[in-house]
Amino acid sequence: MAYLILSCLCVNKFSCKFGKNKMSPLKKQLTDIRQLSITELSEKLTTAGEAGYRAKQIYEWLWKKNAHTFENMSNLPLALRKWLEENFHLNPIKIHTKQLSSDGTLKLAFSLWDSHIIEGVLIPEKDRMTACISSQAGCSLTCSFCATGYLKLKRNLNAGEMVDQVTFLNKEAQNEYGATLTNIVFMGMGEPLLNYVNVTRAISMITSAEGLYMSSKRVTLSTAGIAKMITRLADDKFRCKLAVSLHAADDVKRSKIMPINNSNSLKALSDALHHFCTWSDEKVTFEYILLNNFNDSERDAELLLNFISPFPSKVNIIEYNPIKQFNGTKPSVEGTEKFMNFLFRRGVNVKIRRSRGKDIAAACGQLAGNYIKP
Repeated sequence: MAYLILSCLCVNKFSCKFGKNKMSPLKKQLTDIRQLSITELSEKLTTAGEAGYRAKQIYEWLWKKNAHTFENMSNLPLALRKWLEENFHLNPIKIHTKQLSSDGTLKLAFSLWDSHIIEGVLIPEKDRMTACISSQAGCSLTCSFCATGYLKLKRNLNAGEMVDQVTFLNKEAQNEYGATLTNIVFMGMGEPLLNYVNVTRAISMITSAEGLYMSSKRVTLSTAGIAKMITRLADDKFRCKLAVSLHAADDVKRSKIMPINNSNSLKALSDALHHFCTWSDEKVTFEYILLNNFNDSERDAELLLNFISPFPSKVNIIEYNPIKQFNGTKPSVEGTEKFMNFLFRRGVNVKIRRSRGKDIAAACGQLAGNYIKP
């Protein structure tokens, strides 16, 4: 009996410490705890009567240890864990399906808390292990050669959902190949710079000591060329590698396959890249999908050369990966070599990026999934 009374007193004391008559989580809107900065979390804890240092412990569980429940936060008092559960929620992503390619590429479909599906890809190579992750559920850009562009944009992903992809793909790398991730590329579903705040926060958590502590030189953000947001990256002095999906250095041709060019012309893109390169010491990677009899002529190569010449850069020639919605084809091997040799002889650092995971629709431009309705 004495034990029961003592227990009740302890619970009541703790309840008073956190305020009286707390509302049921069913009666109030809970906050996603991973949306809070460590300062905001500390303020909420302090207001509730708990020591501010607990925020650092909780943050470590959220971002470094990738805890998906408050119950897992074993160094926190039980009553504090219960308070967290009553006042916040965690919405971790979950693995929906896995597909393994004959070349070793692994594609994971992830389900989000609201039932939307996104995809991430693990690409094992001899000297690197790359995670390709998504920044949006769907996409609004409608690039004609990209399967994701035929899906409607459902919503932006938050930072936690992007970091979750990294941690899941890292676990798969360890389980399948006995290696950890060496590189992360934001080249999956969506346009990262149209989700600027969440993407930059995700990269910060991936690269900071509070999170996964990877080098920013190992993280690449790929954009279709949102000029004002490239300018903002420089103004914010945000550290990561930048890749630009160019695919044509002629406004008419680029607008035909990338409607975003109508509002972000090559001139606007060039001006933004000038601004970015005056601050960043990183080379810009230009991605260029070769399409037969469209953007693969010597004149196209010359226009590409003229566009990239002002910038410290390299060019990745990407094999076109067929999708049923677009009738483009890739050029012959000889045509590809002729295009690349034109650039190479003029001092351009140019490489071809071979397709990986085509048999499971995991290659560049193919992410959509049969379970996602276009």
